[in-house]
Amino acid sequence: MTPIAPRPRPFGRTLCAMITPFTATGALDLDAARAHAAHLVAEGCDGLVLSGTTGESPTTSDPEKAELLRAVRAEVGAGVPLLSGVGSTDTAHAVRLAREAEEAGADGLLVVAPYYSRPPQEAVEAYFLRVAEATGVPLMLYDIPGRTGVRIEPETLLRLADHPRIVAVKDCAYDLLGSTKVLARTSLAYYSGCEELNLPLYAVGGAGYVSTVANVAPRHLRAPLDAFDAGRTAEAARLNGRTVRLVELMMAAGLPGTVTVKALLDAGPVREPLQPAGRDAVDGLRAAYEELLAG
Repeated sequence: MTPIAPRPRPFGRTLCAMITPFTATGALDLDAARAHAAHLVAEGCDGLVLSGTTGESPTTSDPEKAELLRAVRAEVGAGVPLLSGVGSTDTAHAVRLAREAEEAGADGLLVVAPYYSRPPQEAVEAYFLRVAEATGVPLMLYDIPGRTGVRIEPETLLRLADHPRIVAVKDCAYDLLGSTKVLARTSLAYYSGCEELNLPLYAVGGAGYVSTVANVAPRHLRAPLDAFDAGRTAEAARLNGRTVRLVELMMAAGLPGTVTVKALLDAGPVREPLQPAGRDAVDGLRAAYEELLAG
């Protein structure tokens, strides 16, 4: 069977939405961040996304975001794509974050739609264009209406795709038809942001994924895509199925992904208002994780 020809992958194929480790007292733990980043790259992550929601961006300061990016860049070197989350409810703040991330060494910017205020599509488009014009760094637009309250509509994405620095989408819209429409008409690289859609989106032309679960199981998340690229589609489906239980507990059982990752890793506490996972949740996560590793 002929291997599938890849679409453009401006940031690689298998990206981890990396957690931000903290010390026991809640301070930024740069030593732990460097160690975790190096581990993820060694285990098959092509790139890392820092200061996204999984990285607790709502409760890290702007200087902490830049400091984290510099530390991880120094650890993994220039060959690993690093993206930094710079989205905001405030366009001027998003522009400042974008410029600071560029100065700190980001290869790309993850820009979430302006959340909570629910602007119309014309304003959403203007927001992304302002950020795109603020730096020389390429953008990955983050479409996650379940959290932001606003969709980046397919027609808006078709227009934004004309900008030379808007090159990718992190897709959490749960609209495979809309995503396929944009894929068919643009060169935007689509990255799944929902682990259960990693393989389905990839099968219709997606570039890969940005995964929270990859913090704990990077090789297991990558394996289905490797098999699919080699033309072994039945094996890809089987390998994808092996991750379902852990994905469900980590991402669809009522706890934020940051909380479930830190329940499985020694990465310090979460910052309030998040709270650590309870004992029953931790026991279930560990059982599913050990089952996946044993399989």
